[in-house]
Amino acid sequence: MKIVVLGAGAWGTALAVSAARLAGPGGEVSLWARDGAQALEMQSGRENRRYLPGVVFPQSLNVEAVPLEAVAAMVQQRLGPADLVIIGTPMAGLRGVLTGLREHHGPVAWLCKGFEAPQNDHQPMGLLGHEIRAAVAPSLKAGVLSGPSFAQEVALGQPTALVAASEHASVRDALVAAFHGPALRVYANDDMVGVEVGGAVKNVLAIATGLCDGLKLGLNARAALITRGLAEMTRLGQALGARADTFMGLSGLGDLVLTATGDLSRNRRVGQLLSQGLTLREAVDSLGHVAEGVYSAQTVVQRARLLGVEMPISEAVVDLLEGRVLPAQALAVLMGRDPKQETQHA
Repeated sequence: MKIVVLGAGAWGTALAVSAARLAGPGGEVSLWARDGAQALEMQSGRENRRYLPGVVFPQSLNVEAVPLEAVAAMVQQRLGPADLVIIGTPMAGLRGVLTGLREHHGPVAWLCKGFEAPQNDHQPMGLLGHEIRAAVAPSLKAGVLSGPSFAQEVALGQPTALVAASEHASVRDALVAAFHGPALRVYANDDMVGVEVGGAVKNVLAIATGLCDGLKLGLNARAALITRGLAEMTRLGQALGARADTFMGLSGLGDLVLTATGDLSRNRRVGQLLSQGLTLREAVDSLGHVAEGVYSAQTVVQRARLLGVEMPISEAVVDLLEGRVLPAQALAVLMGRDPKQETQHA
């Protein structure tokens, strides 16, 4: 099986490195970068100095420059129906890549987490990855690779567990075959809706917990936000057709705890920086990486409203990001909610 990873950001690079290590000298793993200069530097220097400095590429990993407009032609030319394509672009780029790959007969999976922003007035809500695929490439056998993971730790070979979600067994099997090894464990799940909702909502909730930590409200407050955030996530997921038990697994509780508490979490860092008085632009610019929660928060809340789902934590994050409340006011709203039955109304 040939494996191609489209997108040379931190996460795409980390998984390409992991797959190449597992495949060994005879493996065929390629990392395709959009920028020619970046690809040349990585191929010659054998590392991604911008996103994962110090992580040496296995000799079997090949880096190429492939502009996005040429991706479809290159895939058709080089890959067969048994070969795996991994899309490592941000959510905003997923639609274009899936459109280009709609004639590919092999398994495809994406890494991005979140809701796509509404495209026009005829599409009033943001879509998850599987919904975008259904709209632009309905015959494509596709899935998502998600779960609690920081790119740096995966690239360093530290123990990590991920979930491969798809309605197609062939896609789940391909992802397990490509990435499951001694350090990186991959578990299959057919609840793609639940896995994607977990990956999208946890980024928004991590901004809230970062705000909590930045304001030094304590570990009790953080635990309360994580717990109530999990309830929000589950409510939205079930309204979209997901199974409740998915949110107690890797892509729900696992990813939420990691992103909400880990020092490597970009979304948590945004909340911390906002608590220090930085503007949203200053906070985002200081990261040097994409923080998906910033871009998907509004679409998460918008989708919840259309479904009649209560998501007070996510609502407060949107108010904060859009400048309607100050950090301390956002937390006061959350902590000052009227008491309700925990298991019925969350």
